[in-house]
Amino acid sequence: MTLLEKLKQIPQFVKVPSDQLKWLLDKSECLSIRKGACLFEPGSSIDHLFIVMVGDFIIRLQKNNQLKTIGEMKSPAISGLLPYSRADVAKGFGEATSDAEVVVLDGKHFREMICDCHELTTALVHEMSSRIRQFTKREQLDDKMLSLGKLSAGLAHELNNPSAAVVRSSKALSKHLKFLPEKFKDVVKIQMTDEKINRVNQLLFDKLAKGIQKISLLDRGKKEDELIDWLSYAGFEDPDDVVDNLIDYGFELSDLEQIGEDTPTEHQPPVINWINQVLSTERLVVEIEHASQRINDLVSSVKRYTHMDQAPEKVKTDVHTGLDNTLTMLNHKIQDNEIKIEKNYGENLTMPEILPSAMNQVWTNILDNAIDAMEESEERTLNIKTEASSNYFKVEIKDTGSGIPDEIKDQIFDPFFTTKPVGKGTGLGLENVLQIVKIQHQGLINVESGPGKTVFTVCLPL
Repeated sequence: MTLLEKLKQIPQFVKVPSDQLKWLLDKSECLSIRKGACLFEPGSSIDHLFIVMVGDFIIRLQKNNQLKTIGEMKSPAISGLLPYSRADVAKGFGEATSDAEVVVLDGKHFREMICDCHELTTALVHEMSSRIRQFTKREQLDDKMLSLGKLSAGLAHELNNPSAAVVRSSKALSKHLKFLPEKFKDVVKIQMTDEKINRVNQLLFDKLAKGIQKISLLDRGKKEDELIDWLSYAGFEDPDDVVDNLIDYGFELSDLEQIGEDTPTEHQPPVINWINQVLSTERLVVEIEHASQRINDLVSSVKRYTHMDQAPEKVKTDVHTGLDNTLTMLNHKIQDNEIKIEKNYGENLTMPEILPSAMNQVWTNILDNAIDAMEESEERTLNIKTEASSNYFKVEIKDTGSGIPDEIKDQIFDPFFTTKPVGKGTGLGLENVLQIVKIQHQGLINVESGPGKTVFTVCLPL
């Protein structure tokens, strides 16, 4: 089979007249590429059209000092310079994974091709459009995966502490409860009137109802001395085992003296031990309850953030809830960077009809960029303000970061433009913000920036 016949079998060239394909071959040269050799390398000029007739190539990009495979070309394939393309320099390696044959057309012949070979030009322009769509989809997917990775890391970080607390407290509670049968033997030997038992019970329940009390170190030290002296006098061999619990729950010396009046001397240690066991059990149960509630709150925030149980349609939505859920998702970064959050939410505002999940992407991108911008700042304050007029619901997000240089301010919403290092941003975050606010919601977005202050203002129509 001739080379011309092989060209006509390539799907992109099926409708291209033979004379135009012959013109392509006459102006081209055929290169043989050995396995392991590169068709192009980073920094090489994109000034030739490549048509891979035989063999396969992988596209590898260097990220974080590592080569990452981002695509492949299986013959037949079209690559390199295309008509009206603005690409000028290769970003990665095109490495042959087998011996290959490539038809190469110098870009200097493109003007002649555009004038004389309309069908060939059209086929190549269609190929360029397909390439752009595929590239955009891949970059958008990378951006979403990057955002998902950040949120996943943040959620894992936030869940780690309460889940560890549940495990720790449940183990301690299990160990603690094993001692109760032994302590119970001492308790059942006690002979007290119902009236005295009720007084001790009432004292204990009053302390449990008030919960753990905050106390200064100075007052704590004074109470420790008083309670340890009483407990030692009452026959406790190691009063340090119970004194911390008693102080945390607000027991005073007068409370122990009341217990002493109602309890026979030889039974005072068992009664205090029983009280300590109840206090310890309560403490561990409360810790488990609080940690479990924190986990439940985080899961609820994720559900509200993603709106995964709702149809993707515009509904009247409390924007403040979306902002708060987004802050919850980014809380680990806020804490790590010691950022102060100021909320100036307007009251009784009319809420807009929005796509909740899409708008949460907007808040995530803007707030995440603001947090990153403050990494090197001495003052780190993030201020969120909301207000409403007759026409718009306005959200103003202000940070004290380094600001956006004037020379790039007009480019921040451009696709693939980013000032972040490789691996931290794809340049699609703010482009998505613009699409969601202006196209999906017919809203407005404005940016004002200077050293030490950047303000993003989002206006959503009412």
